Amino acid sequence: MKNIFKVIAVAAVFLLGMQNTTAQTLSQDQDRPEVIAKQKTSDLSDALNLTGDQQRYIFRALTAKEVNYRKHINGKDATNPEVIANKKKYDDLLVKSMKKTLTAEQFTAWEAMQ
Repeated sequence: MKNIFKVIAVAAVFLLGMQNTTAQTLSQDQDRPEVIAKQKTSDLSDALNLTGDQQRYIFRALTAKEVNYRKHINGKDATNPEVIANKKKYDDLLVKSMKKTLTAEQFTAWEAMQ
């Protein structure tokens, strides 16, 4: 009888431990640049009626922007001239990619959304 209680107690501890691990993994996945870019691409696709090729190019551009922001901007002093220059550089790169990918009407609508 004691062995049954021990087995049940050990199983309960394992189950509780696995729930915490799963919860941590889900929150970490939401912060990944690819996940953020995918969500933004989905929102833009709904708003601008993007084609498959446009979605792919925009996803790549947004992923690059998120990665660069994490490396060079997020968590740093926003008044630092180097950070300001990097932010402008990556924002301009995104605008250039969007202008190249979107039609004139879509680009105008995207600018209005910004």
